[in-house]
Amino acid sequence: MADKQISLPAKLINGGIAGLIGVTCVFPIDLAKTRLQNQQNGSRLYTSMSDCLIKTIRSDGYFGMYRGAAVNLTLVTPEKAIKLAANDFFRHHLAKDGKLTLLKEMLAGCGAGTCQVIVTTPMEMLKIQLQDAGRIEAQRKLMPETVAAGTVETKSPTAMQLTRELLREKGIAGLYKGLGATLLRDVPFSIIYFPLFANLNDLGKRGMDGPAPFYVSFLSGCLAGSTAAVAVNPVDVIKTRLQSLNRGSTEDTYSGVTDCIRKILRNEGPSAFLKGAYCRALVIAPLFGIAQVIYFLGVGEFILSFLPKKDN
Repeated sequence: MADKQISLPAKLINGGIAGLIGVTCVFPIDLAKTRLQNQQNGSRLYTSMSDCLIKTIRSDGYFGMYRGAAVNLTLVTPEKAIKLAANDFFRHHLAKDGKLTLLKEMLAGCGAGTCQVIVTTPMEMLKIQLQDAGRIEAQRKLMPETVAAGTVETKSPTAMQLTRELLREKGIAGLYKGLGATLLRDVPFSIIYFPLFANLNDLGKRGMDGPAPFYVSFLSGCLAGSTAAVAVNPVDVIKTRLQSLNRGSTEDTYSGVTDCIRKILRNEGPSAFLKGAYCRALVIAPLFGIAQVIYFLGVGEFILSFLPKKDN
């Protein structure tokens, strides 16, 4: 028996709601991940995720952990909706010719990852500037030797100010800085995540035709998400470094993906590519676990059921 068919509007609603709930829950950990990944040798302000969050609360208060959350909450709805809907679309069409093999599942994930970067790249670009602003400010106060001489302290910009500045100086390309690295992260992530989730979820189905219980979907989403997140973390480090506009005086700048890889290996060693890996796993696991539960509970279908139906 084939999986139940869900309408596109329901898929979009499910993905959007799941993204909003997930981001609200895990955003502080994502902020810690960004700051840990951006730390370079000689400018290490934070020793761990917990140290980062404690120092952030001390300097900026509780809501300091949610810097950049507005961007994510605004754009995560279309991003997650595109990812989930695109994956289902490709799986549906690839399954028309017969059984959905592992290779076809991976191709569907590849298509989903490629589609989502339309929204993901500008969202990550803006979010990273806002998240990392607190690290730069803290360095200015606690590690003044890492700040370029003569640098004037300025108020942290808003998302709209950043958007206008990037569009004015570099056009639409300014918002899509790091597009190549984002593709290198999100396409492999989706190739790993979606097939792994589908096969783990199938293991928990009630019989051959029955759906998996919601807790199986949640655990499958968590396990598949954390596995894929750790697998692509080296590329996430590269993407974060490339998209960060502000740096301390002792920190490297990068001209592209290969330049970034070369300088990280030379100055920080291979272990630098695993910076923030456990934070990323802690972010992605519940994010995708929640997404799959919302999806399988059919929240979108429930909401649409209250709308008047068109007469045939």
